[in-house]
Amino acid sequence: MSALVKIRSERDRMSAIERRIADFVLENAQLLRDYSSQQLANALGISQSSVVKFCQKLGFKGYPDLKFSVGEALVRADNGNGEVAAESTPQDRKSTLASSLWKHKSEAEEATRLINPPDAIEAAAATIADAREVFIIGLGEDDIHARALALKLSLLGILSVHNFDPAHMTASMSAAGPGDVLLVFSEHGKQPALCQICRYFREQRGKVITITRHTSNALRAHADIALLVSAHDERAHIEPLLYHSALQHLLDVLFVTLCEADGERHARLLANLERILPLLES
Repeated sequence: MSALVKIRSERDRMSAIERRIADFVLENAQLLRDYSSQQLANALGISQSSVVKFCQKLGFKGYPDLKFSVGEALVRADNGNGEVAAESTPQDRKSTLASSLWKHKSEAEEATRLINPPDAIEAAAATIADAREVFIIGLGEDDIHARALALKLSLLGILSVHNFDPAHMTASMSAAGPGDVLLVFSEHGKQPALCQICRYFREQRGKVITITRHTSNALRAHADIALLVSAHDERAHIEPLLYHSALQHLLDVLFVTLCEADGERHARLLANLERILPLLES
């Protein structure tokens, strides 16, 4: 596992000082090779022993081991960042770009899997399965995944109410009650309207599941269960692709968990697909 992936996956379980070290390493990975443990400690205003303990807690022998592992991760990233020699053929460039993108997607999916342990996925699936109704909302691009999940839940026979408008969703939720579930998709978790919807839904004694980036954000504070996506890249055109790929994999795992946890649901899925297929072919 990449050292940077390990740090990201463990960040939420760290103390305040450990999170400061983690954030510095993640944000300044390229500069880490020029820092000694004492210089890193001075930069953060903490003791050198805190840096050493941080490294050991992550499974490294010490700071030099962490620095070496981070350097290796950066070298691997540089070797697959999509840059190719000028003398390479167009076919070589296409192959390198595809391989690099696949590699970065795989890393994002691995990091996302590590920060969403099986217990969290099973808890989310059980909460959805036990709900009388599942309300699903996402704004903008988040609605793409919200709409797709709503369809999948319907195929399983789980009643879902999907909306992409906060006002309409608020009206729909007036009929919500204890045990119902609100699934909120928001990459950055900053929309005040979604936070307000979560507060209202919890007043109805429903349970809230949020799906956001692996960052501290306002929306997560309203969640009974928070599913997280880890996808990082310095290139603005690549990072959204990694996010959507990792998110889709997370939702696929959730869907498969729902399918395989109950034989009746799986049978209902097959029956619904059999009914729908002729409509698609006609």
